[in-house]
Amino acid sequence: MLAELRVESLLLIERAELRLSAGLNVLTGETGAGKTVLAHALDLLLGARPRQGIVRPGASEAYVEGCFLISEALANRLSEGSAAEALAEAGEDGEEGQVRREAGEDGRESGATGEGLVELVLGRRVLCDGRTRAYLNGRSVSVGDLRKIASQLIAFHGQHEHRRLLDQGEQLEILDGFCGPEQRLRRQGCAAALAELRRERAELQRLAELQAMRERELDLLQHELAEIEALDPQLGEHERLLGERERLRQIDALRSAALLSAADLGGDEQEMPGAARLLAAASARIEALRGVDPSLDALGGRCEALALEADDLAAELRRCGEGLEAQEGELQRLEERLAGLERLMRQHGGDLDAVLAYARQAGARRDELLGAELAAGEAQQRASAAQQRLDEHVRALRQARRKAAPKLESAMRKQLAALAMAGARFEVRLTEREPAATGGDEVELMLAPNKGVAAAPLREIASGGELSRTMLALSAIREDGEGEAAERGEPKGRGESASRREATLVFDEVDSGIGGHTARAVGERLRDLASARQVLCITHLPQIASLAQTHFSIAKDSQGKSTSATVIRLDEREVVGELVRMLGADEDDAAATRHAEELLSAA
Repeated sequence: MLAELRVESLLLIERAELRLSAGLNVLTGETGAGKTVLAHALDLLLGARPRQGIVRPGASEAYVEGCFLISEALANRLSEGSAAEALAEAGEDGEEGQVRREAGEDGRESGATGEGLVELVLGRRVLCDGRTRAYLNGRSVSVGDLRKIASQLIAFHGQHEHRRLLDQGEQLEILDGFCGPEQRLRRQGCAAALAELRRERAELQRLAELQAMRERELDLLQHELAEIEALDPQLGEHERLLGERERLRQIDALRSAALLSAADLGGDEQEMPGAARLLAAASARIEALRGVDPSLDALGGRCEALALEADDLAAELRRCGEGLEAQEGELQRLEERLAGLERLMRQHGGDLDAVLAYARQAGARRDELLGAELAAGEAQQRASAAQQRLDEHVRALRQARRKAAPKLESAMRKQLAALAMAGARFEVRLTEREPAATGGDEVELMLAPNKGVAAAPLREIASGGELSRTMLALSAIREDGEGEAAERGEPKGRGESASRREATLVFDEVDSGIGGHTARAVGERLRDLASARQVLCITHLPQIASLAQTHFSIAKDSQGKSTSATVIRLDEREVVGELVRMLGADEDDAAATRHAEELLSAA
């Protein structure tokens, strides 16, 4: 249950603190006094985005804090997440959180009979620039963690929620919620099968387009690949062939240079001697005087070495020159290959690396085109399998909805009868449609508010008051867990439904558009809900307010420099005065005072 709600610097409210009790709590006040501010404060605890200008003028920030008392079992379930460390502090004594090991009266009020209660403090700070910070037991947490935890502690039904009943998507959600938790898994399977079917259909479309251009593109690819494969270019070949071409072009000059150089070194015995013979003669002269002068001996050795090297070099040059001969047509063949390589390079990127890369890509594309027909057959098989799975999920969803619809109709008739609509008839109409992520059904909630009137869609027939009561009836069914229990064949109050029954129900002007005996019936239904859990109702009807265990009033004061709103908890005498105001009478109106007292006595 929500034990305390603190609000600071939020719109009209400078500071307010509500200490709520178990059972039915109501909040009343004149129109515009700020009742919706408190509803927005609870919205902030639920992780909602703050609206612009929510911080009270003159304040640097707004702050909302809710202190909850929950069972240890629920606290353990909530701790299975990223906020586990902060939740663990709920079991430690401290300023922000503690475990209350008390049963008895405290336990009965919270719905946690016979077990210890854990105190959790949720907080939300809103800065002037719109940035927010979330807190759990005084420790900073993400807004996502706050939203996840608060959604298990508060079930909020806003004053405009009944308008969503007119949306067919919302009506489908209502029916699916009544089908039990397995319906969510069925919908996930349906969405996955539909996504897979769409992927396979897109692939089939792509392959069909591929098939249309297959012949023309395949001819071009095969021609280009044939050219590349015929030449069979190798990495680095172009540079190597350029060097070889230059050598062939200069072959005669190279041969002449080698042979003439050999002659220069070797010489001729009958004509001019070459360098090798001159060096040999010089070496012989010095050798004749060996042993006379050590320095001349050393120079003679060098001269002899040069003579031997020159003679060897002359022989090498002669062999090289005699071997420099080009085969007939070799240069022409080389020129032709270079021309072919350079043509490919111009076509496919400028160098042989690009040519070879293109060949790999073109080969892959050719294989893809050649395999398109096979791939289309395989994709068609996968699409057929996905269609079959989708059809199975659609049938499972439809079967669950058809099974749940009569139960929802029966439960709604009971709820509406308790809300002064005893003759009303509620129907769920299912029609088939093209399969979507949520299945192949459209849901239309039908209402016949009076006997003898044909049932018609809610959006066509229901008045504001009837919509409010329909929304309250649906809320009561959801919060009581009737749909889930009926689907599983379990009594209410077990498993997940039991954890939801710990959540505080908040109704923001659920009584709009009603009055008189109908208002009393709505109030009694709210009180019935509050017999097993805490309910907070923001109302403008005295018939409902008179049934509350705890009554808060909010009033606006415009006498100072700025308008402010104040929230107070009313005692028994003050409750009578507030009921008189809600009846539209002056505080000294004796008849209105008697009426207010009668309302309280009848409660």
